[in-house]
Amino acid sequence: MFLFYVNPILIAAAVIPAIVLLRFVYKEDRLDKEPPGLLLSLVIFGILATFAAIVTEQIGEAILGILLPQNSIAYNALLYFVVVALSEEGFKYLLLKKRTWYSGEFNCQFDGIVYAVFVALGFALWENISYVLMYGLGTAAVRAVTAVPGHACFGVFMGAFYGLAKRYDNFGDEYRSRRYRRFAVLVPVLLHGTYDFIATYEYDGYAWIFVAFVVLLFAAAYRMIKKLSRDDRFIDGNDYYRYNGPEL
Repeated sequence: MFLFYVNPILIAAAVIPAIVLLRFVYKEDRLDKEPPGLLLSLVIFGILATFAAIVTEQIGEAILGILLPQNSIAYNALLYFVVVALSEEGFKYLLLKKRTWYSGEFNCQFDGIVYAVFVALGFALWENISYVLMYGLGTAAVRAVTAVPGHACFGVFMGAFYGLAKRYDNFGDEYRSRRYRRFAVLVPVLLHGTYDFIATYEYDGYAWIFVAFVVLLFAAAYRMIKKLSRDDRFIDGNDYYRYNGPEL
């Protein structure tokens, strides 16, 4: 309530992009819509992940500052891929799995994308509010087309592998389930780290590389949402085709 009293326009600018993306992903869930209470709890878990990530990032950055010069490529690579990306995507995944892995609602492969994106956008929503309140509407406009959909895209890739892992878990294939759970963390970490590394690199021409990367990332995530929504299936463990059918 206090935040809205301070500046409702800034809060709206920070929140609306996340809501638009949440609604888009929710509408793509064709087979069995998720209950609002579950989805709200995932957004809250995403917000909680921001606080955990802040602590680990501060500790990691302090350690890196002791070990490496701050203007070195090694410092920036470790900062963005390990300290930032692994912290943020790792906590998103841990809270995602804690809330949904054993849920009876997790009965379709596309549910993995819905759950992961709701956690990711809960994270992005709170992070966006913080940035926008500090830096204003200009920051809101930039982040609305970069950072917020970026977190959603990382969530799409996390959720695609997470849903696949759940599908194999239901069929008792622990080897493939475990493999795709690893991918559900590794792929978003690599994408997130690349995004941050390119975004902060200060050499001529890198702005265009960043734009190209963002366009490709968004296009790939959108295509994956559409394809997996169209090909969605129940994963109850009783159908041989569902076990051996297409993965992604």
